[in-house]
Amino acid sequence: MAEILITGGNRGIGLELARMFSARGDHVRVACRTASAELKALGVEIIGGFDVTRDDAVASLVAGLGDARIDLLINNAGILSSETLADLDFERVRAQFEVNALGPLRVTLGLLDRLAENAKVVMITSRMGSIADNGSGGYYGYRMSKCALNMAAVSLSRDLADRGIAVGILHPGMVATEMTGRQGIPPAESAAGLVARIDELDLSRSGKFFHANGEELPW
Repeated sequence: MAEILITGGNRGIGLELARMFSARGDHVRVACRTASAELKALGVEIIGGFDVTRDDAVASLVAGLGDARIDLLINNAGILSSETLADLDFERVRAQFEVNALGPLRVTLGLLDRLAENAKVVMITSRMGSIADNGSGGYYGYRMSKCALNMAAVSLSRDLADRGIAVGILHPGMVATEMTGRQGIPPAESAAGLVARIDELDLSRSGKFFHANGEELPW
């Protein structure tokens, strides 16, 4: 039984990941702002009132783990807003950097001493953070924050390799969640692909950028 911690698992992809890992017998903790009824129904351990942008929230999370060691950390919490060049709101851009890029790094740093030997750290990112794949522009805050997250994840993969910790950089696909206006594939379909990629994650795949379907993506 693996010890798994997921951020932002109250709905969408995170909820489905919690459901799948719990169903196969893993001990799942979900850290989120507010637990949904669907999350509560899973019977997983819930850490409510959690904000990835706050150092004290991360410190409280770590303290609450006691002596537990984490085998798999999934940094899933994220936000999206749409900025065009004509509507470039820097406060929204900054908020996305705080949650999407700095948040996962803050959580991972806080949990470094709690990661088990040969643990896995997974960043749920987006191909919208790919420079080579940007053919339509726009979404300045989201694209830039996910690109920054990808860079942080590659650095982590280098820095944690000596500890045998693999870092997964995973794009879930276009998923029908509240974040995307319910456009895309069902969250359960995306989560199934992500679980497969997480299961095969090792040091040979650490620091590489993969689609949930197994395709390696360009930077």
